[in-house]
Amino acid sequence: MSVSKTNEQALEAAIEKALTGTCLEDLKAQGNFAAESQELYRSGNGYFIGSANDFNPKYAIDETRFWHFLENTQKEELEKIQRSSDWKLKILERYDRMVKKYGILRLLRKGLDVEDAHFTLLYQLPLASSSQTVKDNFEKNEFSVTRQVRYNLDNSREEIDMVIFVNGIAIATLELKNPWTGQTAKVHGIRQYKKDRDPRQPLLNFGRCIVHFAVDTDEVYMTTKLNGGKTFFLPFNKGYKNGKGNPPNPFGHKTAYLWEEILTRESLTNIIQHFVRFDGKPKDALSKRSLFFPRYHQLDVVRKILSHARKNGVGHTYLIQHSAGSGKSNSITWAAYQLIETYPEREGIPGAKGINNPLFDSVIVVTDRRLLDKQLRDNIKEFSEVKNIVAPAYSSKDLKESLEQGKRIIITTIQKFPFIVDGIADLSDKRFAVVIDEAHSSQSGTAAGKMNQAMGIKQNEEEQEDAQDKILKAMQARKMKGNASYLAFTATPKNATLERFGNKQDDGSFKPFHLYSMKQAIEEGFILDVLANYTTYKSYYEIEKSIEENPLFNTKKAQKKLRAFVERDKRTIATKAEIMIEHFISKIYNTKKLKGKAKGMVVTQNIESAIRYYFAINRILSDKGNPFKIAVAFSGKKIVDGIEYSESELNGFQEKDTRKKFDTDEYRLLVVANKYLTGFDQPKLCTMYVDKKLQGVMAVQALSRLNRACDTCSKKTEDLFILDFFNRADDIKASFDPFYTSTSLSKATDINVLHELKGVLDDVGVYEQVEVEKFVEMYFNNVDAQQLSPIIDTAAARFNQELELEDDDKADFKIKAKQFVKIYGQMASIMPYEVLEWEKLFWFLKFLIPKLIVKTKEDELIDELLESVDLSTYGLERTKLNYTIELDDSATELDPQNPNPRGVHGGDEEKDPLDEIIKTFNERWFHGWDATPEDQRIKFISLSKHIQQHPDYKSKVAENKDSQNRDLAFRKILDEVMSQQRKKELDLYRLYAKDESFHQAFFDTMKRLIDNPQIIKMK
Repeated sequence: MSVSKTNEQALEAAIEKALTGTCLEDLKAQGNFAAESQELYRSGNGYFIGSANDFNPKYAIDETRFWHFLENTQKEELEKIQRSSDWKLKILERYDRMVKKYGILRLLRKGLDVEDAHFTLLYQLPLASSSQTVKDNFEKNEFSVTRQVRYNLDNSREEIDMVIFVNGIAIATLELKNPWTGQTAKVHGIRQYKKDRDPRQPLLNFGRCIVHFAVDTDEVYMTTKLNGGKTFFLPFNKGYKNGKGNPPNPFGHKTAYLWEEILTRESLTNIIQHFVRFDGKPKDALSKRSLFFPRYHQLDVVRKILSHARKNGVGHTYLIQHSAGSGKSNSITWAAYQLIETYPEREGIPGAKGINNPLFDSVIVVTDRRLLDKQLRDNIKEFSEVKNIVAPAYSSKDLKESLEQGKRIIITTIQKFPFIVDGIADLSDKRFAVVIDEAHSSQSGTAAGKMNQAMGIKQNEEEQEDAQDKILKAMQARKMKGNASYLAFTATPKNATLERFGNKQDDGSFKPFHLYSMKQAIEEGFILDVLANYTTYKSYYEIEKSIEENPLFNTKKAQKKLRAFVERDKRTIATKAEIMIEHFISKIYNTKKLKGKAKGMVVTQNIESAIRYYFAINRILSDKGNPFKIAVAFSGKKIVDGIEYSESELNGFQEKDTRKKFDTDEYRLLVVANKYLTGFDQPKLCTMYVDKKLQGVMAVQALSRLNRACDTCSKKTEDLFILDFFNRADDIKASFDPFYTSTSLSKATDINVLHELKGVLDDVGVYEQVEVEKFVEMYFNNVDAQQLSPIIDTAAARFNQELELEDDDKADFKIKAKQFVKIYGQMASIMPYEVLEWEKLFWFLKFLIPKLIVKTKEDELIDELLESVDLSTYGLERTKLNYTIELDDSATELDPQNPNPRGVHGGDEEKDPLDEIIKTFNERWFHGWDATPEDQRIKFISLSKHIQQHPDYKSKVAENKDSQNRDLAFRKILDEVMSQQRKKELDLYRLYAKDESFHQAFFDTMKRLIDNPQIIKMK
């Protein structure tokens, strides 16, 4: 009885059969093995079966196929060389010399020149509009696959399982393993390439063979450079359930996509023509350059975008949710270059100008990465016959001029994007593909704020927009819809971004066009899991209030202000700075983490806090003999304690040099507020100290600064450490979960809310419709800002004084105005119709809102509260130590914008008396003593009585004018009282005796009670 074959040979036969239509085993069984015409075997995917005997290991070619191809396709050119008796050697030697110097890629793209003859070594893949000659030539290419290739000149028994050839030239090698026989590609296949294959042999030389695959029935791994034990293999897998690996295949092996999709003649030619690339300069030695072969998801996303564009034309949006570590810059480069060569599949497609003209006149790449600009230029040189087709554009005039000069790829920044939007609208006869790289957001001020500045309206430093906000704001005018398609690349799409760029599903939800998840990137080893070692500290305070009345406060608002006040205090920052430096020096610096090159980042609430931390840390380092240097990063200038500071003044070097300086070994810590929390790649960063509220996209982007792999310093997940003074582990988990796998939006925003909001706003009488009309007309006619101010100031004066509105009504109007601007700004670009009144009101309110003054009584009371708060104790307690935050790998749905009009009258806010606020504040940040507040109050009163009854109290404390001696005496008395009470209050005594922070907090509290007996009134 025969059973299924599950060994490597069976896998070889399956691949060979898929590519050629048959396999050696079948031919032997049929007795056709020696058949003369190998054309018989060119079915399946159109490959020939190669013979191992035809392989020439010196030149790494299949001689039969190589000479057959040249004789069959370029007989006249061959005849020019055949005048010499050693013509074959001439061609092979010239071929060998060129491959060693430039790599095989150049010859496949540009051909081989030998004396006065020129040989094409690969005929290009035809387009839909290509001539019949081009189509016929492609069919003349001879693809072949050979098994058990004896490649080693020094050891003729050493064999590679399979080699793929194009026109006799080796393109790819495959080492096969089969898990059913106990061997896998990941372990045994890769080890075989590293240990048992000699990279000095021509076939395995760098640049001669494009890619080397380790393959089994479940997974594929690849490398472009074999370098013994240092060889680095990348996964070439589809991903399964948003993680690593491959999905089950109902029709065969999980890895069948490799030979059924990737290695087809059309696919392989397309990869050689448009994807594989060398970095570095052509004059650089080949060994110094890197060869990039696309990972599966990169190939997949670019092909899917191009296919969709060919079938559906211009005017579409594509949201590409690719995690950090996905190689976005390469994906963008490949997409941009190929979009300019995309032709419509048929006549009559939206935006197309016939099948003989490219679909897009130009591709605009919006990015803040300087490297991407250079990479695009270098790649175009390699891929394109026409060289100077890339240009920058920072205004609509630049855009127009670039197009007139025949530039096909135009690069701009996110800051300049609004001007490009205007340019696209003006060039309505042109077709554009706009590729937006959101991964690295800008670190300077917002472009949209320029008119505000001209009109004297200040912007809050804490309300900085990120790249997604800027892009959405620039696109809100909806001018781009008809003559452009947009591709947004981001790892962390917000709900507004999903709605603007995502694919609308039948159930009304929105999903990304393509996904490479954070989960897959972590599992495949491209980024590290930043949440694997996460420690939280909770600040605990005691706050004394000296105001008698107990007004009602908005609880969250009051606690937020209280906390901000306490956290910003110099004493508080000094305490935390000591903890940070103690940890960094003992656990990171002294232990020589990352081969002694490890770096850390201190993330602070705002610029003022960053400056205070910078000074506090420098003081501590000075006391320790300055073992290393620190730098600080923030935009602009800031006055703290009456002195103006800037980043360059504090650091002692220019702002533009901060990245470079921080990369050197002498700088180990970088203190930041907002700058560098996104788009900052520093692989040696492994530690982060967080003293800032982080949530949503900002939390993911900020903490992900640590996730970059660093091969040169052997960085591992266990090297990462986050010490968080501000956030709870649950909140951080909630921020990361939506982006760990896929993000989708549950439904569209209900835009009818804009009717309601406008109605309410109109009725208040703050503005007249004629003022709105006049302002918009003047604004879009580009008048001087001084002429706009009177219109806005008139409406603002009505709101602030003339209408004598109640404080609640003012707050209600401003909230609704902000809501109108936000919702319309996000919805205008995707609304199927135009409402001119909304558009005009949007622009008017944008400039009016900053001038509307809303000061509630509660704000005044909270300001009073801050003045009356005494920062009494500050300590820290570790609540989560090296905690691994487990992320949810199910797909996440975000809710749309809240469609209900909001306002101060809408709902009852949670209000608490001031005592209650301080109590919950203490309970939240003060852990360890398990007594209830009432018990605490009783115990404090009881202990204060015992202290006052102590025989030494009156003379040494109450009547002592020397504060230092008084404190010493008080501490001695308190120690004695606590010792006497220890049997009654064992838990309290244990905390008092063993926990230094608690001891200090308790001492301060008792001292204040004795000094101010009115704080706790006796009942």
